[in-house]
Amino acid sequence: MYRLRNLPDDSVTLNSPRNMVLKLIKRLNPDLFIQGVVNGNYNFPFFINRFREAFFHFSAMFDVLEANVGGEDPDRLLLERETFGRDAINVIAYEGMERSDRSETYKQWQLRNQKAGFRQLSLEQNMLNRARTVLKSDYHKDFDIEVDGKWMLQGWKGRVIHALSCWKPVQD
Repeated sequence: MYRLRNLPDDSVTLNSPRNMVLKLIKRLNPDLFIQGVVNGNYNFPFFINRFREAFFHFSAMFDVLEANVGGEDPDRLLLERETFGRDAINVIAYEGMERSDRSETYKQWQLRNQKAGFRQLSLEQNMLNRARTVLKSDYHKDFDIEVDGKWMLQGWKGRVIHALSCWKPVQD
């Protein structure tokens, strides 16, 4: 879950490891491939665009922590420093193969998955209803769950942070 963003894409290598992994998953022919993606649009080769998109994404992540975890909580500080901080620095400061975080939007992943030979499956309505019920009863009011096509979008204050979808390999 969420690790495909760390594989180089077409902009770094000619034979994209992302596409190679999707082809391998297709060859394995699972009954179901559940994909969770970090919905980040900061895989730009140009610094200004990448910086702006990374700023929006990581601002939302830090805002989630600010609203839900105490400011001096040691676990929060660890998460900010070791996960979000490192990811933000990687996205902003590194180029080429040195940059390991290459998040794409869920719509970009949808195209990539379809090209690799996967068919997107519909979301189960009862699963969505259950997720929304748990969200409303147990989580901060600014978290939300939306649906776009066959993607379940998880967001904060209207910004999509994660997206989940189910796929089935189409046999040639």
